[in-house]
Amino acid sequence: MFSARKISTSHRLLLVTLLLFAGATFARAGRARVALPALHFPGAKAAPVYGINAAGAPGDPLQTPGDQTGVEQDGTPAVQLIPIDFPGAVLTSPQGINPAGDIVGIYDDASGKRHGFLLSRGNFTSIDYPGAVATDARGINKHGDIVGTYTNAPGGLQNMHGYLLSHGSFSEVQHPGYLGTIAQRILPNGNIYGCTHNTDFMASMHGYVRTAEGYTAIDVPASMHNGATPDGSTIVGLYTDMKGMTHGYLIEDGEFTPFDVPGSNLTEGWDINPQGDIVGDFRDTAGKFHGFLQTDDGYTTIDFPAATQTVARGINRRGDIVGRYIDANGKLHGFVRTRTRESASVK
Repeated sequence: MFSARKISTSHRLLLVTLLLFAGATFARAGRARVALPALHFPGAKAAPVYGINAAGAPGDPLQTPGDQTGVEQDGTPAVQLIPIDFPGAVLTSPQGINPAGDIVGIYDDASGKRHGFLLSRGNFTSIDYPGAVATDARGINKHGDIVGTYTNAPGGLQNMHGYLLSHGSFSEVQHPGYLGTIAQRILPNGNIYGCTHNTDFMASMHGYVRTAEGYTAIDVPASMHNGATPDGSTIVGLYTDMKGMTHGYLIEDGEFTPFDVPGSNLTEGWDINPQGDIVGDFRDTAGKFHGFLQTDDGYTTIDFPAATQTVARGINRRGDIVGRYIDANGKLHGFVRTRTRESASVK
């Protein structure tokens, strides 16, 4: 049996913070166009640009230590970490990436107002739900359909509602019987994953999926569906147990299985690609957050160079990963992690 009553206040506050950062038509949204200079990676047939910085310049690729050619010593592609900053933003937090490399996320402007964003082909588009006091963007599928949340009034997660932005038009995503709903991820077939909320927060937080037939939520309290394989057979998410410990989980063909990064005291699963590769974040015993990638070969830690904290939020079919990091000055930036050879060969 699961119980939400024993979860401590500190863990409630932690989960609120994590969810908030996980966070009409496009004609209502402002577009910031950025002209990018040509980039040529030595020996590559193509060199896609995945991000730009606050000055409007392409983010500099950060190669793995000792790598100068774009290829590791064993012949595997070099990993690059490229920073992403919405122009003029004080905070940038990517949340999802589709097969084409389009990225959606969250940014705060200079006045502190929260917006969603789309980064596609080097252009940023700001996303704002009509009349909302805050908006974020969390997931995008191969068709360009975007899901996220909007806040209609201050006061907590019960005032956050999901939305779908498709073909330039917004529609609401709201689980019946709950005050608040977060829309986190959308599949190619239009199925949407996320979690529900009432004023009690933890007890009413349940992972759900919305299909053409309606909404279905799991009976695990303090749970959140964050991603799924295209056929929906495997779901990844996070939940908090009766002792206040947060774990990742997989639901494979209906079977619920918790998982934890070895040596961690908090693990969150945030996305999964068609190959079954999982990304998320974990907290070590010193209290530092790191991103992780879990594949058939095990766990890989993701840390942006010189960052004090790093988390991973989304992954696409070719293994590109998006997330955010905090620099030494305490500012939050986005990043995309990619492999040179895969980026050059996958269309």
